[in-house]
Amino acid sequence: QVRVVESGGDSVEVGGSLKLSCAVSGAPKSGVCMGWFRQGPGKGREGVATIDDDGSKKYSDSVKGRFTVTYDDAGNTLYLQMSNLKPEDTAMYYCGADVGGHNTFCSGGYRLRNPHWGYRGQGTQVTVSS
Repeated sequence: QVRVVESGGDSVEVGGSLKLSCAVSGAPKSGVCMGWFRQGPGKGREGVATIDDDGSKKYSDSVKGRFTVTYDDAGNTLYLQMSNLKPEDTAMYYCGADVGGHNTFCSGGYRLRNPHWGYRGQGTQVTVSS
């Protein structure tokens, strides 16, 4: 059973930076697509970033160039480094994972466009204020 637990959310000012963490347990060493999605107040889910088991990454247009997703194999931790934060980045951020073999859920931006992950955490709140 895959389990993911997010942390690192906080209140920051416009233009600031923040790094979110997601502790992953129970996942196989390969064939896993992982990523982040968010849900702002009164909004639907928005895919933010994904990383496939070969390290390939995809980002939504709204965060491209400002956010970076990485995975630490040794620590089994997924990260989201966020910089130049904007008020519209305010949301609950969730970590997600899907197990299905290489080039499946992450392929072609599928999970980025459809952020309904098989496994997800409880979320961590990010608030950006001016």
